[in-house]
Amino acid sequence: MKKKTTLSLSVFWVALITLLVLSIPLIAMQFSAGVQWSVADFIVMGVLIFTTGFSYVLLTKSSHSIIHKAAVALAIVSTFLLVWVNLAVGLIGSGPNAANLMYAGIVAIVIAGSFIAGFTSKGMQRLMTAVAITLALFVLIQLAFNMQNYPDSYVMEIISVNGFFALLFGISALLFRYTIQKQLTAGNNHA
Repeated sequence: MKKKTTLSLSVFWVALITLLVLSIPLIAMQFSAGVQWSVADFIVMGVLIFTTGFSYVLLTKSSHSIIHKAAVALAIVSTFLLVWVNLAVGLIGSGPNAANLMYAGIVAIVIAGSFIAGFTSKGMQRLMTAVAITLALFVLIQLAFNMQNYPDSYVMEIISVNGFFALLFGISALLFRYTIQKQLTAGNNHA
């Protein structure tokens, strides 16, 4: 009974935070012509924000380690940022661009890989490492296919965008690795 109440309370807080965040562009639209969101924009962002928050709640509810919670948070927030920026402005060039679909593969790898890894620290550490490496490989692929010649795209943008996200996922991998080492140390001390 207590777990159900705690989960319901968590859902309430995630929903409330989602509504508060969505109120920012809603209020801004009343005062600035520069902010123009459609109903679809609110729905997409609402789903993104809520699933991000709810995923964090579900994945950290049984963890007492602040480092593990930070690793999960960084993995989830990195994925959220990847989706958000890609939807808002695109990661390659400006505006809609078919090359930006490459990043949907990263999101699919994170989601499917998390389930395959069983959300364990060891599995997540390997997954986050694989995602960081994949993003580094994206630089080579994008440069090999001359994507730096797309409108409003250049070599440093490709390197920095992919490098930024690779760094975030890499740090998450290191945090998961740290939790594994702490678990092993704790297990050896109790043996």
